[in-house]
Amino acid sequence: MRGLLRSCAIAFSMYSRLPVPMVTWTPENLRYAFCFFPLVGVLLGFFQVVWYFLWKGLGLSLSLGAAVAVALPLLVTGGIHLDGFCDTVDALSSHAPVQRKLEILKDPHIGAFGVMGCGIYLLVSFGLWTQLPQTPWAVGMIGLGYSFSRCLSGWAVVGFPLAKNSGLAATFAGAAQGKKLVGVVLIGEGLLCALGMFIIGRALAAAILIGTALLFLFYRRMSMKEFGGVTGDLAGWFLQSCELVILGVTAVLGGWML
Repeated sequence: MRGLLRSCAIAFSMYSRLPVPMVTWTPENLRYAFCFFPLVGVLLGFFQVVWYFLWKGLGLSLSLGAAVAVALPLLVTGGIHLDGFCDTVDALSSHAPVQRKLEILKDPHIGAFGVMGCGIYLLVSFGLWTQLPQTPWAVGMIGLGYSFSRCLSGWAVVGFPLAKNSGLAATFAGAAQGKKLVGVVLIGEGLLCALGMFIIGRALAAAILIGTALLFLFYRRMSMKEFGGVTGDLAGWFLQSCELVILGVTAVLGGWML
């Protein structure tokens, strides 16, 4: 039980800004960390739902509500996944050989393409939030999406070939106690998220699952072709892209399907 709590603390300390007790990164403490990764999404979804009720209760403008909704994931996670998104955009935009792309991912500096990609991502996210149906059910669907995207991202890290034997993804994947076991737990958590989505709205949930499945297949193909496997930055790119797909489908189709 103590080992599970330590793994949970590592997951939240790494992937959120939530203050948690400091835990040493030993193989024993890291082994189940990915199992708790989706719980960070639960926390983020909770904050979004709370913000929705504050937004509506205080009668704030649509633009202010959308702006805070876009900023919340960055405030909760510290922007770790968006950083990976920007690095991946830089690497893909270089059209360089595989080894050079991996070097770009490791570069702590952001390039012009990464800046543009980040700006476009945030701008599109803001626009979609302004179009989102103004109902608790729509926000609840987005909240479940935060956890669902982390289930898929974590499963890919333990299930896909890795591009290199070092880095954050390799550290977590290598320490996972039986990758199959961690993968099964993540699949189970993902199915629970999908069930919650279907309870909110069957048609919309089906559309979201189709969209995320297509993105997941593209992610595997792209990571293998362009990088020779997945890395922590690529996992961040996928997570951000997955959240954008879920937000986009809900904003565009939610008015008819909820």
